Formats: sequence, structure tokens, C-alpha cells
Amino acid sequence: MRQETAMRYQFTIDGELSERALAAFPELTGDHTHGTTVLSGPVTDPTGIRGVLARIDNLGLTVIEMRRLPD
Repeated sequence: MRQETAMRYQFTIDGELSERALAAFPELTGDHTHGTTVLSGPVTDPTGIRGVLARIDNLGLTVIEMRRLPD
């Protein structure tokens, strides 16, 4: 069985998320920049990425950009 190593990802969301909305992403840090919110942090596998995207979708938010950050 292969050990998964967490990789860092960044999700740029349209709009400035409230503290309550940010609480839906405890594993990520959030920063507001010019009308957007940037969530970033470690994600261990594709299922984790889909989980973050599902929470974004459930909150009715729009992803502007998603990218893997360099190690």
C-alpha cells in the first residue's frame, strides 16, 4: 500500500468569504484579496480535492482558479 503525501493546493474563490464560510474549510487557510478569497493548504489525495470542491459547491461559491502549489 502506497503512503499518500499531502500536496499543497490553492483554491481562488469569487467573493470575500465570511468567517462562518471559512469555518467550512478547517484544513485550509483563507486570505481575502481584491474581492476574492484564496484558500490554501495540504490535500492528501484526489478524494480530498473532490471534498473541498463539493463544499465549495454546496455553499454556492464560484471557483475562479485551482492549482497545485510547488513543494
